[in-house]
Amino acid sequence: MRYETLLIEKDGPVDWLTLNRPDALNALSRRMVGELHDYFDRLQDDHAVRVVVMRGAGRMFCAGLDMKDPEREPLRDADSGMISQRRFSGLVMKMRRAPQPLIGLLHGYAAGGGFSIALGCDVRIAASGTKMNCAFIKIGLSGCEMGSSYHLARLVGTSNAAELLYTGRFVDAERALAIGLVSHVVAADELDATGKALADDMVATAPLGLRLTKEAFWANVDAQGLDAAIALEDRNQILTVSNGDLAEGIAAFLDKRQPDWGRRAAGD
Repeated sequence: MRYETLLIEKDGPVDWLTLNRPDALNALSRRMVGELHDYFDRLQDDHAVRVVVMRGAGRMFCAGLDMKDPEREPLRDADSGMISQRRFSGLVMKMRRAPQPLIGLLHGYAAGGGFSIALGCDVRIAASGTKMNCAFIKIGLSGCEMGSSYHLARLVGTSNAAELLYTGRFVDAERALAIGLVSHVVAADELDATGKALADDMVATAPLGLRLTKEAFWANVDAQGLDAAIALEDRNQILTVSNGDLAEGIAAFLDKRQPDWGRRAAGD
């Protein structure tokens, strides 16, 4: 699939997904949002893609909504407004439902909708100098948009989240690291290499185990309690034992070699 606003580069089982509107600071146009929906829809059944690394071309990750987009539809009534709204908010839900872990590489600015997309990634790595904010409240909207109120409270706690949501203040990379918003802060020229190293470590795991881990992790973030969390974990472990990955993992460890995931399931 060829996209106008996205660049998809294949590195074995890793997709490098680049927001590719550098002249517009990778702002979210109607076309870009539609193409992102298409891409994440395709990921659902694409077992060849095991990890996605998401980044922005040019000077920044994403400046948020493209308020100059010529294809942007004017708000006519509540019905059309909700359809348009769900195009944006539904994108973050599709990111969460994607079976593949998503690694967000942030640089420059991740503002507004761009920040919400970054929050929708499973792991975020920031270049030094990166700034992020919930810009919505600064233009008259609620600060809670595209999952920001859900993700921020879970990532950084209610006090930090409330500060960012209520004010639209920017948080820099160093504070983001201190409060748990990002996992690493690296020099800009090390950003891709750091993302690749993390993706490679994920790809080295068993395919089924990695997918089930993401599924259980996010389900258990919202688990009804310990019983529900453990029930899902137990299911995952039995599935990975049954498909032969545990036997291959133990054999590879004892043989001091890299695992050949799928080998035991194939009967070798």
